[in-house]
Amino acid sequence: MAKITNEELLNSIKNKFDDITSVTEPFGLLTIETSRESIIDLLTFLKTDPTLQFIYLTDLTAIHYPEQEKPIGIIYHLHSLVNNVRIRIKVFVADGDVHMPTATVLWNGANWMERETYDFFGVVFDGHPDLRRILNIDDMTVFPMRKEYPLEDPNRVDKRDYFFGR
Repeated sequence: MAKITNEELLNSIKNKFDDITSVTEPFGLLTIETSRESIIDLLTFLKTDPTLQFIYLTDLTAIHYPEQEKPIGIIYHLHSLVNNVRIRIKVFVADGDVHMPTATVLWNGANWMERETYDFFGVVFDGHPDLRRILNIDDMTVFPMRKEYPLEDPNRVDKRDYFFGR
């Protein structure tokens, strides 16, 4: 059972930060959206506040919504082990400006998560100690998790209708 409710958590965040642009609660998980300029301050507050104690960075990843004005979203999942409560924080950036400050100043474990996010989505984490590809080949010029390509190769001949009697 959580010692802090989502409402109490949201109130403590809103008392300190005024640039929370969106608040939702899908499946009971408090999800907030903020700006790139205040993300490190928000993460620092959540980690160092003696009441909240979000000391565990569960995941750091990204998502691509090509139809939105700001299509690249960087997503942080934090867990307060003391209070048994989780929070999701999102930051959306424009496609041509995919720079974010690094979270490695707060969590050493963010190192590999940021490298993976860079590798698959092209998000550049400013101040990262070793930002390079981690899973794909080094000379790869695209970011495979972006929705910029058709799902199937249009040149495939084994999926033509005449092979199936249509």
